[in-house]
Amino acid sequence: MNRYAVWAAIIVLGLASSELGRTQRPVPGSDSNFPRLKYADSLVSLNDRCIVAKQKLNPKIRPVYVSGQPIGFC
Repeated sequence: MNRYAVWAAIIVLGLASSELGRTQRPVPGSDSNFPRLKYADSLVSLNDRCIVAKQKLNPKIRPVYVSGQPIGFC
């Protein structure tokens, strides 16, 4: 494998891994301090803040689906 192919593979992997953080993004809601999250499957979280700590949802944490609806965590 030549070095250009290696660099191309590294770039492709880097772009793919950077997309992971963007699959969950904030969606404006009734309270601008606590946006809901829209996930890769196009569903929006039922909650706008962490159930236990009452803080902002963390887009790096995957949701848990309850009856097919995503619940976000902080």
